[in-house]
Amino acid sequence: MIGNDIVDFNLAREESNWTRKGFLEKIFSIQEQELIHNSPNPEIMIWNLWTRKEAAYKIYNRLTGIRGYFPSMLECMYKDENSGTVTIDDFEFHTQTEITNLYIYSEAVSETANFSKIKSLQTLDNIKKNNGIPYFLNNNITKPVSITHHGRFQRIIAL
Repeated sequence: MIGNDIVDFNLAREESNWTRKGFLEKIFSIQEQELIHNSPNPEIMIWNLWTRKEAAYKIYNRLTGIRGYFPSMLECMYKDENSGTVTIDDFEFHTQTEITNLYIYSEAVSETANFSKIKSLQTLDNIKKNNGIPYFLNNNITKPVSITHHGRFQRIIAL
């Protein structure tokens, strides 16, 4: 299984006031808040953790059918700025993150071997949804798809 998420830094700066009272506590665990406070760039760390949580949530939703807003239940284990894991309940998802000056992008997989199997798609053609969950249909074979977009950026990936 796969999931992905992207944050456009320009749009995030316009729309989100992460310094407001209660923001960090609502979304991040104590350990994650410590990572943010101890980071040389707290803003980058926030969106790094956020995109990992969102990417992992997409897999969790696909596996369990559970939908909702519960980012604090998804716990990031931060290895470094480009990799780590996210856990929720008895699930563990592996993440890889790309950071640029314009955006931050994370992918999550249920098995690390799936990182090498991820394919980028350029179009939404042949993508269908079942209960809001996207999949790619080709020759009557379905493959999991994850779609993310924020501001100026969009990524579509499949296994």
